[in-house]
Amino acid sequence: MLQPKKFSRRRFLLSGVAVAGAMVVGWGVMPPRQRLRGKEPLPVENGAVPLNGWIAIAPDGSVQLAMPRAEMGQGVHTALAMLVAEELDVALDAIKLIQAPVDKIYSNLAVMHDNWHFHPDDMGQTRRVATRMLEKVGRELGIIITGGSSSVADAWEPMREAGATARALLIAEAARDWKVPHAQVRTENGVLYHDISKRQASYGSLAARAALGQPHEVKLKDPHSFRLIGQPLPRRDSRIKSEGAAKYGIDARPEGMVYAALRMSPYVGGSVQGISPGEVTGMPGVLSVIDFSGALPKNSGAGAGVAVVARTFWQARQAAAALPVRWNDGGNGALSSEKIYADLAAALSNDDGFTYYSVGDMEKAKDALRTVRSEYRAPFLAHATMEPVNCTAQVKDGKVHLWLGTQSSTFAVRAAAQVAGVGEDDVILHEHLLGGGFGRRLESDMVAQAVAIARECKGAPVQVIWTREDDMTHDVYRPAAVARLEAGLDGAGNIVAWDARSASGVLVHQFIERNLGLPGMGPEKHTSEGLYDMQYEIPNQRISHVAVDSAVPLGNWRAVGHSHNAFFKESFVDEMASAAGKDPVEFRRTMLINHPRHLAVLNAAVAKAGKAPEGRAHGVALHQSFGSIVAQVAEVSVEDKQIRVHRVVCAIDCGLVVNPNIVAQQVESGVVFGLAAALEGEITIKDGKVVQTNFHDFPVPRMNVVPQVETIITLSTGRPTGVGEPPTPPVAPAVANAVFALTGQRLRSLPLRLA
Repeated sequence: MLQPKKFSRRRFLLSGVAVAGAMVVGWGVMPPRQRLRGKEPLPVENGAVPLNGWIAIAPDGSVQLAMPRAEMGQGVHTALAMLVAEELDVALDAIKLIQAPVDKIYSNLAVMHDNWHFHPDDMGQTRRVATRMLEKVGRELGIIITGGSSSVADAWEPMREAGATARALLIAEAARDWKVPHAQVRTENGVLYHDISKRQASYGSLAARAALGQPHEVKLKDPHSFRLIGQPLPRRDSRIKSEGAAKYGIDARPEGMVYAALRMSPYVGGSVQGISPGEVTGMPGVLSVIDFSGALPKNSGAGAGVAVVARTFWQARQAAAALPVRWNDGGNGALSSEKIYADLAAALSNDDGFTYYSVGDMEKAKDALRTVRSEYRAPFLAHATMEPVNCTAQVKDGKVHLWLGTQSSTFAVRAAAQVAGVGEDDVILHEHLLGGGFGRRLESDMVAQAVAIARECKGAPVQVIWTREDDMTHDVYRPAAVARLEAGLDGAGNIVAWDARSASGVLVHQFIERNLGLPGMGPEKHTSEGLYDMQYEIPNQRISHVAVDSAVPLGNWRAVGHSHNAFFKESFVDEMASAAGKDPVEFRRTMLINHPRHLAVLNAAVAKAGKAPEGRAHGVALHQSFGSIVAQVAEVSVEDKQIRVHRVVCAIDCGLVVNPNIVAQQVESGVVFGLAAALEGEITIKDGKVVQTNFHDFPVPRMNVVPQVETIITLSTGRPTGVGEPPTPPVAPAVANAVFALTGQRLRSLPLRLA
């Protein structure tokens, strides 16, 4: 049986205090490093002059903006450009994006906020200090990453400050040139004006001199004066995508490129036992056969394997299919989903786990008039991005060139340098759009493969393309999980005690080891997020998790732990409402007295949904993740044991909204993504191998079954919070709760299937 990891809460806390103390001395008390000027020069074009590490202005007045975040369909290239255009006072279409260099000023600090298990209601000094420390750690590590629904939240200050600083430099230069007070110079649409003397000058005409000066005063705009932020502006990438002109990683075509097709171990953790390359080297177009296994760290999605390099991908694919390869199962030949679930259940029975949150006195549970106990399960899930996994690499003259779409340029460059044996400064990354990410392209296994293959190809660029079967059977999967929930009701039907325990693998431990070369250790909040941080006001709570080693590679999947823990929590809340004989919505309202934002979101979704038509039922779910609060009402029917979702009403409080159109698009995307997991998504293991291979057995919703999705954005004045992931977690419980209302069957395992 796989053994649970033993974590001592006392030891963990003591070690955390020691580490924090060590960082505070001589470092932690210092102010955070600035994020305005980097060490690396901006890759400017057309004679543009950098005014800081983010913005350069060309003589024609066009603005070049360094973009460190990946566009993978979420609209981030539009939203972040809007922040700069707002503060710089230029039109959105005046901004041209340039690839940001790999520099620490572009590191994502907001994603660090979400890596400590504080309850959302805890706003005390300890949390503020810990958040500051995590920000400082993130700034020192300098990890450039797109994930955690954090791009706008992270950019909210530095990109606006970059725009405001550039504008202040231009104003200072105009005031000096015109010999007028700074306060008399105004800006509008890329032009500086002095209304009294009727003088004006374009940004482009003053940029070179402004870059040598100092700003008189840098002041961010008050939200009441925003002219772009908050407006439903069209996305910048809509046209090129609709016309087919968008360039993704798979579209890279460097001169002299050849292709590589793969054969990867069919066994989880397997290895190459032997190959017979002579069987295929004489086939048309075949150039070489290369074993790349040694380039991959432990628990990589890309298992050990062999590549066939040829002049065309079809030639490479045909030869790879014909290549005789003998595999070693790595000791996992008997691994199965049934055994994994059994091990998780046994871990829950034999280990108390790590307590992430505890409040009140759980002895009060003994006073409950009625106690309800349930066990829930969630399976492994693949990412199934529409653009196949790919990477193009060239190793030549001590340099490595990479062409790909990645969620982390830091990890991609690091992996390439390690495999090629060069410095990170010798890796040149050519970033492309991503045809979906969802966490899969945070990984760099495809980079390690491509560089290892290119290293043997005498300077020729090599494009590695995975088939859908390669991808489905060699992913880094969302962890399988088992949860046991127990709660007691008093005589009035109120929950007096709530005990939630779960067990799963720890994806972040594997992720850190793969991508940073550091050992994963200690409790990890993503395992229990969505359970320990729930919003309901229950007087006595205990939420714990048992970490179990996983032979199956684990990775970040859209919404991470929230994606399944929301299903456990919101389904069980409905169970308790049923046991209390109360309406599920009213039952939730009584536990949100001190959470007006949550209550407002819930009320907005329920009011918009109205009454379910005859033959259908509504299910409700409310969940907070990545700083945002989401309530959903799913309208469901059942016919011949087939669950059909007709409509989903989604209300979201995501702080101050930069672009409501993008929020609505992300909500629709998140709902459909969550629906795929709720109704069909499941990766199973049998005889040490992944069973599912393509969309015929890991289906995604087709257009004819996608429900109508209605988005309500509640008014909020707080800084922006996450949008890309929060709409996904509530989908499954909302649908499951509707199925119960319609059929009386309580479905406690994903995907949802009626008996």
